[in-house]
Amino acid sequence: MKTVQISLNSIDKVKSFVNDISKFDCDFDLVSGRYVIDAKSIMGIFSLDLSRPLDLNVHAEDDAAEKVLDVLTPYLA
Repeated sequence: MKTVQISLNSIDKVKSFVNDISKFDCDFDLVSGRYVIDAKSIMGIFSLDLSRPLDLNVHAEDDAAEKVLDVLTPYLA
């Protein structure tokens, strides 16, 4: 598992983020304080405080995680 900080501070950024990560078979969790939600859920993401950076847990093997991190570059905080 890898953890990175991301910023999703606009509606368009949330939509493109979900579209980008939905292409992968691995699981993603967004963590904000004590809340943990499925990062592929748009409704779940909008229930979080998006004014602050979020922790994204990527549940993937090393090779797959590197591909995911390449796609996540525009969202890194």
